Amino acid sequence: MRFKENVYRAYRQLLDEKIMQVQQTLQDLHKSAANETKSTAGDKHETALAMLQIEQENKRKQLSEFLHQKTLLDKIDPTIVSTSVLNGSLVQTDKGYFFISTALGRITLEGKTLFALSPASPLGQKLMHLKITDRVQLNERSYIVINIE
Repeated sequence: MRFKENVYRAYRQLLDEKIMQVQQTLQDLHKSAANETKSTAGDKHETALAMLQIEQENKRKQLSEFLHQKTLLDKIDPTIVSTSVLNGSLVQTDKGYFFISTALGRITLEGKTLFALSPASPLGQKLMHLKITDRVQLNERSYIVINIE
């Protein structure tokens, strides 16, 4: 199995874990809200219930974003290799590894630090369509493409 496929699987697992955590939090908040409705403590009760509703809404938005990211990740075929950087490419530069997919942050895998970037991010946009040995400049920092998987 190629390194890129391991990277893809690691980010899928990370995203699945985030989705499960948010879903669990939503279930817990729902239970708390149900318990809160049984209370009749007046203003204190209303405030607590309003806070729970706000938190539920925030978690629903977060879940929606994670599900959107999963949809984007599901569209990537990690077995495809290209000579230029495309959505789904694993790009090795002189400054590190970048998985062009969706903004999922940093992980360490097989002793290497990787960053999952959206192709719409500033660096993602600059890396798109580059080839090995191409150079790009962003924020006074230069990146040289060493390898593309």
